[in-house]
Amino acid sequence: MKIAVFCPNLVGDLVMATPAFRALRRGHPGAELIAVLRPQLLPLLDGTAWFDRAIEYNPRSSDRTHRTLAVARRLARMRIDAAVLFPNSFRSAWLAWLARIPRRVGFVLHGRGLLLTDRLHEPRDEHGKRLPRPIVQAYLELAARLGCAGESPRLELATTAADEAAAEGAIRSLGLDHALPLVSLNTGGAFGPAKSWPEEHFAALAQAIVDEFDVNVLVLCGPAERTAARRIAELASRDRVRSLADAAVSLGLTKACVRRSALLVTTDSGPRHFAAAFGTPVVTIFGPTNIAWTRTQHPRAWHVFHPVPCGPCQRSVCPLGHHRCLRELAPERVFDAASRLLIAARVKERIS
Repeated sequence: MKIAVFCPNLVGDLVMATPAFRALRRGHPGAELIAVLRPQLLPLLDGTAWFDRAIEYNPRSSDRTHRTLAVARRLARMRIDAAVLFPNSFRSAWLAWLARIPRRVGFVLHGRGLLLTDRLHEPRDEHGKRLPRPIVQAYLELAARLGCAGESPRLELATTAADEAAAEGAIRSLGLDHALPLVSLNTGGAFGPAKSWPEEHFAALAQAIVDEFDVNVLVLCGPAERTAARRIAELASRDRVRSLADAAVSLGLTKACVRRSALLVTTDSGPRHFAAAFGTPVVTIFGPTNIAWTRTQHPRAWHVFHPVPCGPCQRSVCPLGHHRCLRELAPERVFDAASRLLIAARVKERIS
């Protein structure tokens, strides 16, 4: 049996799909599982063993072999038995149909119902509006349709030796003391600028953490957040606050840094879910997004938000232009949550 798994297109969503990937692997141990996913997300799966192979897919790629028709032809030649569609897009269902995959499992959204053979429906209120619920649960329902029920919602990732070496080298090059615990900060996210907590707030938080606790603070970033990460470290003006702004950043490096951190403080973005997968304590700063969609069962997670009449709006850019949900969330509130988790970690160390 061959099962094509059309993976989510965003970092955080892909991590939230890992319980369902685990369910598919355990439910079909003899099947060939083929991941169909964006090339830039492949490093997230490094070190895991759920998939037998991966097919890179990006409909807008400059490489024509990654585009829709080329990938559809490749899948058709492989004679896939079933497709599990994690993205809710019309395009993903159309690709599975073009590839002549006989069984196509997905949620009926965005007018794609006729392209599916196994149609799942999201819960809705009396007005037909989708009810918020954890994405992890929805993904597990997709796996359950293929007979893979009863899996834990625990997120899961792995790091490779290369990832760990990159983290070790980056931390050493910044002159941080390896004997001290590491607190990581993460700003930004692919969702859009509405998720970003002000750089001045992050800097004030970093100052407070190193002034109160005997730790190092490392500001993480992707290629698009280098300027913000650099400015946070500069504004913090502390020897034990450094950033990865000038490092060779990668998903593998970020995974390894989060895995070895005593605490992560982050916006509602992908690295938040890295923390859940590695059991790292995490404070998540929420602004325009509704936690009901992305809630996990991470026992050492703390969520901080500033209630506003217009939120959560789920918009990538503040439609009113004031961004109050995050601008008015004071660093002191986030520091309080971070302190609680750091103190709890110290108590746990003493007990063990």
